[in-house]
Amino acid sequence: MLAYPDIDPVIFAVGPLAVRWYGLMYVLGFTASYFLVRRQAKQFGWQQLLEQLDNLNLALIVGVILGGRIGYVLFYNLTYYLVHPIEVFATWQGGMSFHGGVIGVLIAGLLFCRRTQLDFWKAADVYVVTVPIGLGLGRIGNFMNGELYGRTTEAAWGMIFPLGGSLPRHPSQLYEALLEGLLLFLILWPLRAKPWQNSLKRLWPHGSLLALFLIFYGIFRYLIEFFREPDPQIGLLFFDMSMGQLLCAAMLCAGIVLYWLRRKHQPTVSR
Repeated sequence: MLAYPDIDPVIFAVGPLAVRWYGLMYVLGFTASYFLVRRQAKQFGWQQLLEQLDNLNLALIVGVILGGRIGYVLFYNLTYYLVHPIEVFATWQGGMSFHGGVIGVLIAGLLFCRRTQLDFWKAADVYVVTVPIGLGLGRIGNFMNGELYGRTTEAAWGMIFPLGGSLPRHPSQLYEALLEGLLLFLILWPLRAKPWQNSLKRLWPHGSLLALFLIFYGIFRYLIEFFREPDPQIGLLFFDMSMGQLLCAAMLCAGIVLYWLRRKHQPTVSR
C-alpha cells in the first residue's frame, strides 16, 4: 500500500479568498489550450480563427461550465435537485459532469461558429487535440483534493484517501490522468495536420479528430470506471454499469457515427 501524500488543497489564502490546486490545474489547462490552438491557427494560416480566438474561448468556457453543471444535475442527481431546485446554482458545493461539459462546449462552439461564419468542424479539430492536457491536469487536481477516488483494492499501489474510509483504494484519478490526459494527447496531437492535407482529406476529413476524441475518451473512461468508485446516490445501473460507463458507451457510438458521417459527406479527392 502506498501512502497518500499530505497535500493541502489550498495553495494560499488571503482573507476569504483561497487559491486551490484544483482551480490552478484548470487555469493551466485552459492556458495551454489557448496557446496551442493559437499555434495551430498560425501553422494552418487560419487568420479568421486568430481574430475570433478570444471571443470563442470565452464562449467555450461558458459552455463547458453551464453544460458541466446541467449535466451533473440531469445525469447524476436529478431527484435531489427536483426537491432542492435552488441548489442547482450552488456550484461552490461541487458537482460537474464531464459529459455534460462536452455537450455544453459543442453547443456553444456550434452557435458561435454559425454566428461568426467560422468552420465548426475545423475549429473542433483544432481545439480537441489540446483538450487532453486540461483533462490530465484536472484529474491531478482531483487527486490533490482526495476526491473521485477508486474502489477498494488489495493492490500494492492502493491508497487510503482521507474521505474514502479505512480501506486502500485505487488512485483512479491518476489512471485517468495517464489515459484520458497523457495517452490521449499522444494519440491526437501528432494527427493535427492531417485534415489540412488535401491528399488525406478523404480519410481524415475535418471533424474526424473530434470523432477520434469521442471514441478514445469513451473507451478509456469506460475501462477506468471499473476501478472508480460509483457515485453513491446512483450506484451501478443496467448490467452493473455505472452512469459514467453508460454515458461513455453513448459517447463512443456518437464518435463512430460522426466519423462515418464526415467521411460520407467528404467529396472524393481527384488524383
